[in-house]
Amino acid sequence: MKIALDAMGGDYAPIEIVKGAIEALSEIKSTIVLVGNKTLIEYELNKYKFVKHRIEIVHAEEVIEMHEHPAFAVKEKENSSIVKSIKLIKEKSVDGMVSAGNTGAVMSSALLYLGRLKGIKRPAITTFLPTINNIPTIMLDIGANVDCKKEYLVQFALMGKIYMESIFNVENPKIALLNIGEEEGKGNQLVQETYSLLKNTPYFNFYGNVEGKDLFKGIVNIIVCDGFVGNIAIKTAEGLAETLLELISKEFKSSWWSIILALLLKSKFRNVKKSMDYSEFGGAPLLGINGNVIISHGRSKSKAIKNALKLAEKVIDLRINDKIMEGLEKLSIER
Repeated sequence: MKIALDAMGGDYAPIEIVKGAIEALSEIKSTIVLVGNKTLIEYELNKYKFVKHRIEIVHAEEVIEMHEHPAFAVKEKENSSIVKSIKLIKEKSVDGMVSAGNTGAVMSSALLYLGRLKGIKRPAITTFLPTINNIPTIMLDIGANVDCKKEYLVQFALMGKIYMESIFNVENPKIALLNIGEEEGKGNQLVQETYSLLKNTPYFNFYGNVEGKDLFKGIVNIIVCDGFVGNIAIKTAEGLAETLLELISKEFKSSWWSIILALLLKSKFRNVKKSMDYSEFGGAPLLGINGNVIISHGRSKSKAIKNALKLAEKVIDLRINDKIMEGLEKLSIER
């Protein structure tokens, strides 16, 4: 198995990306193909000792920056690390790819060169949500589709179900719609129509609606929404978490007594911080694409990259895309 890694993507590329690849070698069985500026990659690799045949390099002259328009950049920079990584999947030179670069460019490139799985109308990005009871919860879509139809949301539910069952071994996971109220009649037309479809499809274990305040309670396993709502929700949550941690840190430094208390509670706060750390999960799969694509946070450091590579290997091993296709067939029969 080979996994392409966009060595130039992210705020800390290529230093942290290469470091993450090296750290991953002891925890995965795959060969890692670093895609990007060969000179810079080799410079970073020379800092480490590793089994040489486990790392390969594919040179890419260009980089798609975070601020660039995804669709234009993908067409104008065919020699970029993102596009070349995706093309390696198309050529069957690798089994999947990981990138912490421009998310829109990753998705645009994947759609252009790999296309969607047969029957899937729109791909979706999913993410993990920490919960107070440690029950796994994922949310999708978080940014791939800002304008959706009810059929898209139903397929998001399907892909989330397959992913949850495969990755976490959660049998018949609970699915909910993110809405402005719990009652069936709440929300806009899109959510109300989707509610009816999910409710009347036996293939789904449909819980109903959940509100923003319920995201981290672990009430359900899968939360479905359009990409516009999902992206705002997840980034608001990230910002709030960072702000709270900073405020708590400031309070504990305000006096000697609070510093002593902070030292006594250090391990507890470390556990809380770990549960909220995106690097623990590494990345999020772009579900519905005819290939295995993992998108990591732009601020990913080595730990996140290492875990993203582990996730990519797991997604490939578990044949997530094949299972989505099988799920589509079951869904069409039951409906």
